[in-house]
Amino acid sequence: MSRYEISGWQDSTQPGSGGMVLKNRLSIVSRRDMDAAELELLHKLYLFVLRDHLPLGPVTVRMIRDWHRRWLGNLYDWAGHERSVNMSKGGFPFAAASRIPDLLQAFERDVLLRETPCRGMDHRKLVSAIARTHVEFILIHPFREGNGRISRLLADVMASQAGVGPLDYGAWESDRNRYILAIQAGMSGDYAPMCDRVERVLPG
Repeated sequence: MSRYEISGWQDSTQPGSGGMVLKNRLSIVSRRDMDAAELELLHKLYLFVLRDHLPLGPVTVRMIRDWHRRWLGNLYDWAGHERSVNMSKGGFPFAAASRIPDLLQAFERDVLLRETPCRGMDHRKLVSAIARTHVEFILIHPFREGNGRISRLLADVMASQAGVGPLDYGAWESDRNRYILAIQAGMSGDYAPMCDRVERVLPG
């Protein structure tokens, strides 16, 4: 069903979906229909955040939770809440669910409040700020679903704060292995590989 290996109650699936769709408020049973619903709602979230409510000050964990809730709140009961399941992908474990509240507190204090807002940053500093923030958020993986897309919205917010607009993620999609290796390098505090990835997708 999932792209992840998971354990815990949030892995319940929608009856009639053959285990392919997470339990949801609209009783959607088709993976294609769910993907389309999530994409449409994500577009609305981008307009809400980037066009109408771009943060002028630091980004906070509360904002990120609100983005997630606004995006998926019509679909899932747990939207906007930290995951209660442990998750891994390809044998690579993300942070244990029990640690997420403390990790998010540290992420806000040590990363978000230091790296945002991005107004006035030169190109090199912006690349470094986006790379560090992206890696640390992905390693925490705070939500049951949608972490990659929320992490990209966060990067787009930072780039928009700096006045260079959203990123073009084509290079990440065309070389997923190198992107994954960049995330893994960040586990030891080496953000250089992710800086290279950000350089390839950041306008200007």
